[in-house]
Amino acid sequence: MSRRALIVMMVAWFAAGTALAAEPRQVRGSANVPCRLYIQDSAGKFFFARSSAPQGSAVVYDVKRSATSHEQHTTLSAHPFGAELPPGKYTFTAEHGKEHAPAIAEVTIPETGDVPEVKLSLVPWIDMHSQRWYSGDTHVHRKLEDLPNLIEAEDLHVALPLTYWVRAAYESPNQKPAGGHPEPKPIVIHSTGTEGQVERVIWPINTEYELFTVNGKSHTEGAVFVLNHKTPLRPAAPPVGPVAQAARDEGALLDLDKHSWNWSMMIVPIMDVDLYELANNHVWRTGFLFKNWTLDMLPRDWEIETDADGYTERGWIDWGFKNYYALLNCGFRMRPSGGTGAGVHPVPLGFGRVYVECPDGFSYGAWLKGLNAGRSFVTTGPMLRVTFDGQPLGTVFKQAKPHAVHITGTAESLRPLIRIEVIVNGEVARVITPQNRAPANLKSPALSTKIDEQVPLEHSSWIALRCFEERDGGRNHSFYAHTAPVHFEIDGPVRPREREVNYFIRRMEQEIARNRGVLADAEVAEYEKALAIYQEIAKRARP
Repeated sequence: MSRRALIVMMVAWFAAGTALAAEPRQVRGSANVPCRLYIQDSAGKFFFARSSAPQGSAVVYDVKRSATSHEQHTTLSAHPFGAELPPGKYTFTAEHGKEHAPAIAEVTIPETGDVPEVKLSLVPWIDMHSQRWYSGDTHVHRKLEDLPNLIEAEDLHVALPLTYWVRAAYESPNQKPAGGHPEPKPIVIHSTGTEGQVERVIWPINTEYELFTVNGKSHTEGAVFVLNHKTPLRPAAPPVGPVAQAARDEGALLDLDKHSWNWSMMIVPIMDVDLYELANNHVWRTGFLFKNWTLDMLPRDWEIETDADGYTERGWIDWGFKNYYALLNCGFRMRPSGGTGAGVHPVPLGFGRVYVECPDGFSYGAWLKGLNAGRSFVTTGPMLRVTFDGQPLGTVFKQAKPHAVHITGTAESLRPLIRIEVIVNGEVARVITPQNRAPANLKSPALSTKIDEQVPLEHSSWIALRCFEERDGGRNHSFYAHTAPVHFEIDGPVRPREREVNYFIRRMEQEIARNRGVLADAEVAEYEKALAIYQEIAKRARP
């Protein structure tokens, strides 16, 4: 073949190939509220939008951990948007926090001719703001400059970005700012919501201690958050005692992060941790991934669901619940929090969040006070608002008498609830069959169940409620709500089960052995002190 013939053939082949790949078309669209937008073609590939308005904003989030665990979206302000898409069939899905039903549009982009405009209308199915409940994410790794866009798109009232992030033992957060040194004042965003003007707050000074190395060598301790402090923290860890004192001096709250870190069950009694993430950063909108993370910590006699790969998503959530219940039974009255770790993991900001009741209306100070008081519930989907003997969540009933506690309230959801449970001292004391009643006016897609139960108590107890929402793909336990507990002091402290406190004792014994020779004696002594505390609690344990 001559060189000229070869060139002619190659040009023809190239032209034919490029003809198969049609030029992208300009697609325009809009949504009626700020939103998180997914654009996916028929083959499953994701595309990203941009804002078409000079005053608009768009933030792309593209995090892939596996074929089944990925989060690929754009958060958009309430302005027109655009996207460049090859001809084909697409699904546009818009979401706006937890209180609006998603809007979905199926669109075909032609190779020639007019391109259809995409219009997405998100309908509120509940209005928690008007009922004085306001949501926040307590575990945030998104960029501070992106949060004004994100907090509106995700319909959050509070975001607590971890702008200081320590990854090694003995490092001071003051020397390791992940997000610069922001000013110690709230960043306030005013926006228009269904109930009028909405105030949203970003508190920019929060710290995560997440220790993976000691003296330059791999040796994990764990994580803890210091939320709402005013100046950069100076104490390094370990030991953790000075960190706790610095947090108290700053008016901050301590959040446990996850229950299965090496040091988690030590820092609960030693730091007097305030908050426990009942919705944590391994619970995602997408597929569950970390099936064997800290699997060696799993309590084998707690009936946690596992499979050949480790614990299941249901098992991970159940483990978190049961660990919380065990700590409550031991007398550590931690309040629930909800956080996503968005910015690191494939999860939208606020997927797991905490709602706090502010009876006198929203302010950042009132929200933080309510969070610390346990006037709250966490959710990945449903809404669960109840009172106990007419009193709000978080109430401590001192000098109570044996009686039947009157629980009243409402469980509401966008999809049918499959189960509502009353938890007393860590046990399912009652199962409530959901009514899943549609509203009479049919203007909202919400489903609701009225709760009116009498639960007898003979001894000191704590009580909470949880519910689970029906989902496709067997994820019925991934979309849940869980209230903070109330406490009834009748006849002394609640008694933990033997297996609960024995698990904490084993954890401390293992950590003392693992840390000896790595940490200084004074640092190991914190584990030894925690062990002694659990051993004392074990004296009142029940079978």
